Amino acid sequence: MRMTRVLRFGPALALLLAAGVVNADQPLAGSALDRAVSGRRIYLAIPLGGEFPLNYHADGRVDGQGEAAGLGRIMRPTDSGRWWVSGPKLCQKWTTWYDGKVFCFTLSKISEDKLSWRRDDGLAGLARVGR
Repeated sequence: MRMTRVLRFGPALALLLAAGVVNADQPLAGSALDRAVSGRRIYLAIPLGGEFPLNYHADGRVDGQGEAAGLGRIMRPTDSGRWWVSGPKLCQKWTTWYDGKVFCFTLSKISEDKLSWRRDDGLAGLARVGR
């Protein structure tokens, strides 16, 4: 049943942690949110272990590779798109992942290099901030 969900939702579920609410200390918004991701590589924790890297370029481009997480067999392993900050949310639109739909997230800072995220549809997880 769980594998069926992974295949159905593709990269969205690959980015999830096990079910549960993540308690975060500092919600990010506006320029603080922009500074938290702009020019950074964000490593999303995946349920079966490992991380899924996303590169948030300062010019508003985002790209990701799922090959390191072993996702090449069930989805297109790489994609690119655009990201932007809209008030308290980080929004992104991929070329092919998520069928090109816009999804927005709230991010909260847990520590200097750890974030929690919650997508508008309620999916949530953790991420590590790199350079």
